[in-house]
Amino acid sequence: MDLLASVLYDTVYHASPIILCVIGGVFAYQANVLNIALEGMMGIGAFASTLVVLLTDDLLLGLLAGVFAAFVFGAMFSLMGVTLKGNVIIIGVALNLLATAVAGFVMARMNVANIALSNLSVAGLKIVIPGVSDVPLVGPIVSGHPVLTYVAFAGIWLTWVLSYRTRFGTYVRVVGENEDAAKSLGLKVDFYKVAAILIGALTCGLAGTNLSTERLGLYTNNMTAGRGFVAIAAIYCGRGDPLKSSLYAILFGFARSLSINLAIYAGSAAGLFDVIPYIVMVVVLLFAQVSKRRNVRARGFANG
Repeated sequence: MDLLASVLYDTVYHASPIILCVIGGVFAYQANVLNIALEGMMGIGAFASTLVVLLTDDLLLGLLAGVFAAFVFGAMFSLMGVTLKGNVIIIGVALNLLATAVAGFVMARMNVANIALSNLSVAGLKIVIPGVSDVPLVGPIVSGHPVLTYVAFAGIWLTWVLSYRTRFGTYVRVVGENEDAAKSLGLKVDFYKVAAILIGALTCGLAGTNLSTERLGLYTNNMTAGRGFVAIAAIYCGRGDPLKSSLYAILFGFARSLSINLAIYAGSAAGLFDVIPYIVMVVVLLFAQVSKRRNVRARGFANG
């Protein structure tokens, strides 16, 4: 029972920053913009939030700093990729590298290998829900998480509503599906693409803050560890649908949780379990691609 409870808690723990990336990143997907800079946006958000909390001891300022830093990266991506029509893949890779470089430069000037918030008690940031925390299985899922974890899961529903129940969401999808049709309707195509990118940047800033400040009280370079790319994979597998994409994010979080908890009992073979999340990712991506090809064939758009 203890193992299962630990796996369930850690699933929520590891899925949360990925979900925050996903719920913002789906808008760029819907607008037909390949935003591979989610990793860098999350990384710069994690760095900025931790640094500001270190300097000010103010969590709110840290949150705002993380969101603002990611927003700046989103604005840079939008300017170069949408306004100036640059290659979004090259721009995304460059921003991912820039986030690491900026953090590394600042920490080198500070003469530190990482930024540790020694005055911050991350345990005190967890919300324990009375009457729920002690309920078997349910407690680890629902109770004992920081604020942004709950924001992530509430954001799944809010993103779905924004995507499918608002004029903005409809216009974003029209732009993504057919730019010429969108222009004929008088829609400002670049505006909706930029807006989609910036929404993703904001939620990536929240993801970075959740990852570094809220959960660990620590920033180390490259601590995002590919979570932004995992979010892209989840978005791709869910085909830009907020609910489906978030379920894939939870699946990847579960795989990470399972690998960590099983490794505890594996002794010298613990390292073997580190590959579980990557195996799950490859299998899921393969399944998504096969499913997509079958759907295309069923509609008569492919030969054979």
